[in-house]
Amino acid sequence: MNLYFLMTFLFLSVAGLTALDAALTSWTIIPWVNGLRWLRVHFITLGALTELLFGLLPLLAARRASLPKPRTRLDIWLLLNAGLLLLLAGIPIVNQVLIFAGGTLIFSATLLLGHQLYQLRPANRAPLSLPSRFYITGLGFFLVGIIVGTGLWLGWSEALAIKTPIEVHIHANNWGLMSLVFAGLLIEIYPKVTKRPFHWPNSPQKIYWMMSFGALGLVFGPWFNSLYLTVPGLLLHIGATGWLLLNIIKPVWGDRAQWAKPGLWHLITAYFWFLAPVMIAPLIILKVPGFPGAGIEQNAPQALIYGWVLQFGFAIIPYFARRQFQPQAEVALGGSWLSLIAVHLGGIALWVSIFVENGGVWHGLAYGLWTMAIVPIALELWRILHPVLVDDAMETAVSPTD
Repeated sequence: MNLYFLMTFLFLSVAGLTALDAALTSWTIIPWVNGLRWLRVHFITLGALTELLFGLLPLLAARRASLPKPRTRLDIWLLLNAGLLLLLAGIPIVNQVLIFAGGTLIFSATLLLGHQLYQLRPANRAPLSLPSRFYITGLGFFLVGIIVGTGLWLGWSEALAIKTPIEVHIHANNWGLMSLVFAGLLIEIYPKVTKRPFHWPNSPQKIYWMMSFGALGLVFGPWFNSLYLTVPGLLLHIGATGWLLLNIIKPVWGDRAQWAKPGLWHLITAYFWFLAPVMIAPLIILKVPGFPGAGIEQNAPQALIYGWVLQFGFAIIPYFARRQFQPQAEVALGGSWLSLIAVHLGGIALWVSIFVENGGVWHGLAYGLWTMAIVPIALELWRILHPVLVDDAMETAVSPTD
């Protein structure tokens, strides 16, 4: 049993509960809990998706290198989960000791994972596969995000001369880690799911460099408060993302059978919420009168995480869990029509809440819809994991003891 998949299910379930909490909070049914807004995001990013990636990336790297399936590294698993528990305890009460310890443990786990991926090369020590380069580069940005994110609570931003640390933290984790790793995963799974190659088979190498340098600009632009870094980085990253999407849309454009599945819709339409802040960014930078820039800066990350990161997870989490535990099952992305409709309506409701006077009602509706979207995915994942847990329990019960 791969423990990371079990933790992914647990964090996904908690993400659903905290989304429900956000809805009830917005409707003033339950009191606000200090710091919980950031915890909701971290249950998805540091929780469900990070657990999945830590368990999945070594398996994919070994398969591409034609190496035996690697065993779960318990040292990495323990470091990651101990760090997550300390952060989850430390953030709401703003306990600097717990936050520092949690960030340090997660940083250490990430370094060990990167080293493990580097070791999982072909026996002849050939260069890393392209997906592995996406993964390792993404983990490099994650290390930056951990340092800056931990420093938010410890006063490191001034020492590191970071002008806008929250932006740097968000950009490193989303435009760096998630963007690059998601691109690598698309390269891995797209031919298996659609039975088609990318429209431009030689483009992923160029996309890798565009996305990597774009992420650098988007991290160091707000670091030094320089549009000369941010704008080129943004253009490179958006260009790479658009090229990536065209690669996966054009081969299946006229195939009705592919579009009849919610999983593909989840993968592609998730990127609308990735691009939405980009379309609004010029209005914020230009400080257009009457435009709620502060409200957008506060709420846009929530829509980005739930609309893009979590929705991408809706498709890939059940897919990889099924591949891991039900290898004979049909290859299919996760997701349902309910989760697809609810997650997008939630994103629309959140953006409406920014522009209307009675925003709390719409804000609560957004999180209520996101809760509704998470439920069928959590149930789908549980149906995959439950037989495995039962079999493991039975084997333990009947195994001989000393």
